[in-house]
Amino acid sequence: MTRKLWGGRFTKKTDPLVERFTSSIGVDYRLARYDVQGSMAHAKMLGRCGIVSLAESHRLVGGLTRILRSIERGAWKPDPQAEDIHTQIQATLEKLAGPVARKLQTARSRNDQVALDLRLYCRDAATALATAIRSVQRALVKLAATYRGVVIPGYTHLQRAQPILLAHQLLAYVEMLERDVERLQDARKRIDVLPLGAAALAGTSLPIDRSYVARLLKFPRIAQNSIDAVSDRDFVLELSSVMAGLGVHLSRLAEDFILWTTEEFGILSLDDAFATGSSLMPQKKNPDVLELIRGQAGFVIGQLVGCLGMLKGLPLSYNRDLQWDKRFLFSTVDASRDALAVLERLLRHVRVETSRLPRLLESDALCATDLVEYLVTRGVAFADAHALIGKVVASAQRHGKRLRDLSLDELRRWSSRFDGAALAVLDPRRSVEGKRSFGSTNPRLVAQALNRWKNRLRP
Repeated sequence: MTRKLWGGRFTKKTDPLVERFTSSIGVDYRLARYDVQGSMAHAKMLGRCGIVSLAESHRLVGGLTRILRSIERGAWKPDPQAEDIHTQIQATLEKLAGPVARKLQTARSRNDQVALDLRLYCRDAATALATAIRSVQRALVKLAATYRGVVIPGYTHLQRAQPILLAHQLLAYVEMLERDVERLQDARKRIDVLPLGAAALAGTSLPIDRSYVARLLKFPRIAQNSIDAVSDRDFVLELSSVMAGLGVHLSRLAEDFILWTTEEFGILSLDDAFATGSSLMPQKKNPDVLELIRGQAGFVIGQLVGCLGMLKGLPLSYNRDLQWDKRFLFSTVDASRDALAVLERLLRHVRVETSRLPRLLESDALCATDLVEYLVTRGVAFADAHALIGKVVASAQRHGKRLRDLSLDELRRWSSRFDGAALAVLDPRRSVEGKRSFGSTNPRLVAQALNRWKNRLRP
């Protein structure tokens, strides 16, 4: 059994069942790189401050460097006999560096050590997630640019509402994802705080230099309160919250795409490499990838709630309950990165069924609002125009007619403000081209937005 980092006051061996129950090596092994990096900075600081000799510091750093190289080339494996990652690395260092390795734990505790490891992990995870989101955004922008002139119905309440450019809706997802990137960037401010030096909870009487460690590990700030430093997991909650929001955004995108690939909508077609079939019905082509992304939102939300529940009511400072934070966090990061990776590839192979879109635009009631705004330009109050066109639409439907089937004389029976230009507005393309407000679906404005995003997302 690997020697524990504690145990001097104990007279019995830990019960084997307790060993298994309390072991975290099966989860926190992925913190190995960060644990070694933090230990290297700590060892350098101990030597710089004269707490250990420079020769001892160099020996510690040398042994830790060998461990880090082993981790980076994939040769390092977690030892199921070790209690946790810190214990295994300490045991390995003792084999490589000898008795001096026993000095590495000077002026620190596993409490501030794991807090450091987790912050280093979260920092990298936030960067990796932001990079993955950017890749999805680029794929969406490319898809929007490819089909920039395509008009589809826009929906509210899942009812056809007004004509829009497909590119405009695709860019709506880009905007949603941008807020996720911004939240990740903002979360970095609270992740980037050095906890090391807080020790178990009260700090240390030894003359350490926390500022030096912060510079080595590129932390712009140092935790101001040693109790808070070891017990704070707000940064885990914040990162998990961002990922839960991201999961909801990806789920909404997936839901739209699932609907769009149905026969009823027929807007998109998935590449065969990103769809599955039925074990019974040979004709089926199912959007399982998108459905799994949609379902995953529930998982990441659940992990966030689990982490909140774990933290609720914990007294200060450190408690072993916090061992669970990594299970919640790691699974959420893995799920989020996997979803982004597969979605990015799916988007690069999706096809828009342009030949099937005209049937979705046949209902000229899509342009009823344009007819309202037409009357507004003729001096009719909006509320009056809205009520009048509502009656025109209802009357046409009762008589089995489309708005464009009505003659000018029929329209003028409703209002003398109608003239020969009235029926011309009942055209989906003219509808999108007629939009003027900034941020609207107007083709010129959408083209400008595409160019802005292309420049902004340039690698």
